[in-house]
Amino acid sequence: MAPPLLILQDIHLHLGTTPLLTGATLSVGAGERVALVGRNGSGKSTLLRVAAGEVQPEAGTRFLQPGATLRTLPQEPGFGTARTVWEHVEAGLGPADDPHRARWLLEQLGLSGEETPDRLSGGEARRAALARALAPSPDILLLDEPTNHLDLPAIAWLEQELAGFRGALVLISHDRRFLERLSRAMVWLDRGTTRRLERGFSEFESWRDQVLEEEEREAHKLDRKIVREEHWMRYGVTARRKRNMRRVGELAALRQRRREALKATGTVRMAASEADGSGTVVAQAEQVTKGYGGAPVVREFSTRILRRDRVGIVGPNGAGKTTLLNLLTGALEPEEGTVRLGTGLQMVTLDQTRESLDPGVSLQAALVGGTGDQVEVGGQKRHVIGYMKEFLFVPDQARTAVGVLSGGERGRLMLARALAKPSNLLVLDEPTNDLDLETLDLLEELLAEYGGTVLVVSHDRDFLDRVCTSVIVAEGEGRWQEYAGGYTDMVAQRGRGVEAKAVPVAERVTAPRRATPAEPAATPKRKLSFRQQHALETLPGRMEALQADIARLREALAAPDLYARDRARFERFTNALTAKEAELLAAEEEWLELEMLREEIEAGG
Repeated sequence: MAPPLLILQDIHLHLGTTPLLTGATLSVGAGERVALVGRNGSGKSTLLRVAAGEVQPEAGTRFLQPGATLRTLPQEPGFGTARTVWEHVEAGLGPADDPHRARWLLEQLGLSGEETPDRLSGGEARRAALARALAPSPDILLLDEPTNHLDLPAIAWLEQELAGFRGALVLISHDRRFLERLSRAMVWLDRGTTRRLERGFSEFESWRDQVLEEEEREAHKLDRKIVREEHWMRYGVTARRKRNMRRVGELAALRQRRREALKATGTVRMAASEADGSGTVVAQAEQVTKGYGGAPVVREFSTRILRRDRVGIVGPNGAGKTTLLNLLTGALEPEEGTVRLGTGLQMVTLDQTRESLDPGVSLQAALVGGTGDQVEVGGQKRHVIGYMKEFLFVPDQARTAVGVLSGGERGRLMLARALAKPSNLLVLDEPTNDLDLETLDLLEELLAEYGGTVLVVSHDRDFLDRVCTSVIVAEGEGRWQEYAGGYTDMVAQRGRGVEAKAVPVAERVTAPRRATPAEPAATPKRKLSFRQQHALETLPGRMEALQADIARLREALAAPDLYARDRARFERFTNALTAKEAELLAAEEEWLELEMLREEIEAGG
């Protein structure tokens, strides 16, 4: 077996006075595909910079094989003094590197090289940085959130390019689909140290859940004190994944309703929609057309969006997603056709540019809107610390300045602020940027529980699959078509995914093409995960204990003079009874779902 090209051993590093890395390791061999995962703020980007030699650790060793070439894509690319994109890319080439490949990569990514860095959009800057990193064909390629700001055609192209890349790959990404297709090994950075799994991302989350459950059991066996906030942040992951099982069925029901509504839209005039009851119809567009400079961006588009629909809008950059979104929300007037909005709409838009966040204020002040310790959520006052915890912040961060939060933490803060405002229509523009996997789980859970309607623009295929009841896709030349279900459902119905807006550059450039990546392997035979099996075995005992608690509380409340004698105790018992009954109901539902799943798996052989 060939020796590793890169080794990080026992890396230690502090962020101020806080330990960030406390013995992290990383080993990368020739041709390996390693994904580095962990919570926002856990030190993933820092560890990648240590691997690149850009940050010196306080302790530990870094070894790079002599002669091995290494290139990086940072999370926030910089252009230095380069006057054009080509200057920036050319500066990354070595004496033996081929400049023609660099030119080809730029064209593949939709750039000429003559663009000036200060005029680039976020997506164009990311493409330029990718061209600089890929052009030399290095032995090791380190990529930090490579899909951020890229549209779906660019992500698909990048997947294909990296699948044919012969060097070693280490990547950080929140895009589950991207990780599933490219990773062959996982390195999990948690509490300053690393664990490695010699399998791809498709098996990572169940493995992580198993590790956390075993760790939690060991902690209780040793009677160690577990800090409440840390317990929620870490072990709450598995609880959320359990609850999401139930929501798969709920989402299927919503998609079926959307499928029926789309059939009706295509065959029936909707003159009676105003009689559907206040708030039932959120927006209704009929033969809407809008263009700029004579070119149609939206042409003769019709749809009807109902309360609780979750509608995704997808297409390449420049297709007009924002224009369509503004038409459906009333921010733009159509040139032809009509858009009628429902009554009593309260819309909240997630500001993904995060410009509304003052970097000088504390996290607490950003949530409460100034001073105080109360935040209004859904018309009710709540203590800001309790609300923070729901978004995976710990109390110690309350006075942390917004400016020192990581990109993912700022994204969580924007979500907390948006969801605290009263609304029945959420408009989300690229909500998944910079969010870690745990926060994505949380966002999906919040959207599943949200009683209003959601319009979302996203390039995250897995997120669209987990959230949307329908997807509106750009078909070209101003035509848009709505498909019931998520992104994968759309591809199955349409026969193809989202293509680039213009004619693919590959048709205009002569250059060697790498092999198309193989389709993912067939799904293995289903079986209950370790977590599911454990829950199936332990839930009956838990339900019995809950039933005994409920019986004792009911007996105590049956005392005829309890209310008059001790009103506070009566109210405490009443609240406890309500909570126990809700807990029992949830446990019974979970057990029933798992039992049905077990029977289904066994019946399937």
